[in-house]
Amino acid sequence: MKLATHYNKASIIISVSVLLVSGVIYFVTINHIARRQLDNDLTEEVTEVITYVNQNQHLPKPVDFDEDITSFVKTKLNRFDTRFFDAPYANPKEKKIEDGRAVSALIKVNGESYIVTIVESREETEYLIQIIFAITLVLTAVLLAFLIITNRFVLDGLWKPFYCLLNQVKKFNVADTHRIDPIASEVDEFAELSDAISKMSSRVTTDYQGLKAFTENASHEMMTPLAIITSKLDMLIQDEKLSSDQFAQITDIYSAASRLSRLNQSLLLLVKIDNNLLQDTERLNVKSIILEKAQQFHEIVQNKNIELGYQLDDLWINASKYLVDVLVNNLFSNAIRHNKNPGVIKIIMSASKDPGEVNKLCFQNTGDSKPLNRDAIFERFYKGGTSEGTGLGLAIMKNICTLYNFELNYEYKEGMHRFSVVF
Repeated sequence: MKLATHYNKASIIISVSVLLVSGVIYFVTINHIARRQLDNDLTEEVTEVITYVNQNQHLPKPVDFDEDITSFVKTKLNRFDTRFFDAPYANPKEKKIEDGRAVSALIKVNGESYIVTIVESREETEYLIQIIFAITLVLTAVLLAFLIITNRFVLDGLWKPFYCLLNQVKKFNVADTHRIDPIASEVDEFAELSDAISKMSSRVTTDYQGLKAFTENASHEMMTPLAIITSKLDMLIQDEKLSSDQFAQITDIYSAASRLSRLNQSLLLLVKIDNNLLQDTERLNVKSIILEKAQQFHEIVQNKNIELGYQLDDLWINASKYLVDVLVNNLFSNAIRHNKNPGVIKIIMSASKDPGEVNKLCFQNTGDSKPLNRDAIFERFYKGGTSEGTGLGLAIMKNICTLYNFELNYEYKEGMHRFSVVF
């Protein structure tokens, strides 16, 4: 959920809560004021009755004064506290019972005590309260509507520089020379963020270009002495005067130099894959590449007494031919290097005809009876106990699959190690 949505949600919840509480308080207050006003009117009515009695020394007739119903009840009480209470009001005109407010008080006429009760209708007051409450609800709804609209458009405008900056960050590639441009904003925080990210991208790009140049130069410089070492070792190995111990030592040096050369090439390839520097994308038939590799590894497969079987569908993908060639080559090398003698390799590739199905390539091979560590096999420099490789083959395969959004999986099932690529 976006930050603006969170803010709108919190703002609306708080506003509605405050308005509801305020509405309840407002309603109670208005109702209390209206009741007090009715009580004041009733007090005036009682005062008028007392004044009439004092002037005329007799009770007024129980008639409706100003639509107020007045009644007198003789009592023997000499003391009675005036009290206000709710009572039904019989409307003589409309002949219906309405809510009313009443007051009872004690008056004396010619030495006798009477309790006078005056009932006044509350309908007009309640109608007024309802009108006020309805107006308040309408104003509340209008306020909420304006609040939502204002938050939407005003916040969208305020956050526009942030989203522009975010889009630049998403598109930023350290391998490109294009850097993130600062964005002008009236919001100080966004302006500072834009300036910081722009400076950071410049530093990162500069550092990357320097590191890239250093890596390429170092790799290039390493290849020359490695080639010389390998060439000299080739000449020494061919010398017939070498003793068996000398021959074994030179062979070890030759193997180490070859391994160092492969390690150097693998690390360079990982750097290129990580930074998407190989963009020679073309339409490829994976089946053709597998058959070509099977022919190249045919002699090695025969020498290790490995039975190779495959069932391949035509599968077309868009990718770099060099990287797909590396991926298939590593799958073959891994299946051959870690196999038994004699052993078995099965290659199955299925191309889906239904959009809901997946395209899958699976290499299965016999080998060690223990499964590999699924959590670590695709990490760099991970090697099994008997592996003599650089420990980068599976990491390169994983990075190639990640680059093209392929899915690389491993499982050990029915005595077979299985590496599968889901396209």
